[in-house]
Amino acid sequence: MTRLIVVSNRVNPPSGEGDESVGGLAMALAAALREYSGLWFGWSGRTTPEFTGQLNIEKVGGVTAATVDLEEADLDEYYNGYANKTLWPLFHYRNDLALFDRSYGEGYRRVNARFADTLAPLIEPDDLIWIHDYHLIPLARELRKRGIKNRIGFFLHIPWPAHQVFINLPRHRELVESMFDYDLLGFQTADFQHAFEEYVVAEASGVQPGPGRLKAFGQTVQTGAFPIGIDAEDFARLLKNAKARRMRDLMTACTVFRHLIVGVDRLDYSKGLEERFLGFERFLTENPDMRREVLMLQIAPVSRESVEAYQQIRERLDSLSGRINGAFADVDWAPVRYVNKNYRRDELAGIYGAARVGLVTPLRDGMNLVAKEYVASQNPDDPGVLILSRFAGAARQMKDALLINPNSAEEVADALRRALAMDKAERVRRWTTLFDTVQREDVTAWRDAFVQALAGVRQARPALAS
Repeated sequence: MTRLIVVSNRVNPPSGEGDESVGGLAMALAAALREYSGLWFGWSGRTTPEFTGQLNIEKVGGVTAATVDLEEADLDEYYNGYANKTLWPLFHYRNDLALFDRSYGEGYRRVNARFADTLAPLIEPDDLIWIHDYHLIPLARELRKRGIKNRIGFFLHIPWPAHQVFINLPRHRELVESMFDYDLLGFQTADFQHAFEEYVVAEASGVQPGPGRLKAFGQTVQTGAFPIGIDAEDFARLLKNAKARRMRDLMTACTVFRHLIVGVDRLDYSKGLEERFLGFERFLTENPDMRREVLMLQIAPVSRESVEAYQQIRERLDSLSGRINGAFADVDWAPVRYVNKNYRRDELAGIYGAARVGLVTPLRDGMNLVAKEYVASQNPDDPGVLILSRFAGAARQMKDALLINPNSAEEVADALRRALAMDKAERVRRWTTLFDTVQREDVTAWRDAFVQALAGVRQARPALAS
């Protein structure tokens, strides 16, 4: 039986079916690994004075996890450096925040080579290898150099930027050339897939011999759009969980006689949090009669605290939320509740379920599963309204949301007013269509579509000379 090997920067299998501390993606990958008797490989999250390549192998929730420790320099240059200071901002159209440092690129190549050294001995001839995200783009090339001929697929969870944005990256051609050592390249949307193909045709004289096929650098690779989903059935189960019910009751009690507007995002400049606050401020300014009828809850767990850009956005959001509350609050009401804290998935399900409006307004996002989680958490008889950025990958599937340009405070304010005034019949109609999409195009459909496409690749690649 063919094994599936999943490779990601971090390994986070759930400890069991009732583990609500991990996300839906980890649950789906864990289920796939159990089905294929597979292996999950990646960084342990720990550092060591000297890289030894020693494997830490354990079985968690029925999933075999194999991890390695990295050196502190690896963490600084590969993860905090190239991945999060170079690729992440560039792929999210923030050229102004992207840092191009030669040591970052060297660390990125070094860690991918170290991953390949450690992973290659674990691979059996019939294994399917599925590599995830921007941290590990060159990993297939490194594996080919070590004699690995297996079918290898890559899935990019974040956007692929437009051609004229991507060429800002030093050695961009070299990075793309390494992607042609994969057999299958998966993107969240057809737009991202086409942006990649456009770059290859323009910069590498690539040709497209057929739909979803791309030839360049002497290799042919399959490409496709595989929009990721959530486990809608699992979210339905979560809503019946005691913690979810308690959180929903708590939020309902806290917002009695008021409508809850909720946003849940990792603290990141790509999520459009400042623009969201400004849009809400404009709504309060333009609709004085509705001020005391709403409460905006923004949950934004802190991330990448060592990166200066993240420290700065936290300071700006602290200032903005304070300014809005200072201008509009009364002795018994404040319009913004801003929380830098992580919540369990079942608790979030309860919060989503209590919210009249889900405000999901990233400036650029690969997919955005919060939009889908919000829809899956609604009461079918009296659902809330999803306001969604046009620049989230989810907007391609969720056309019955109120789609907006998050850069426009006017559009955010107008959408809030429309959502809060929307009658029940329209809310039910929109939600029904959205929920059908969330159920049908769920995380299991995404996982199976990618694995089946990878398994269907005609012939494994030749190994490269090291």
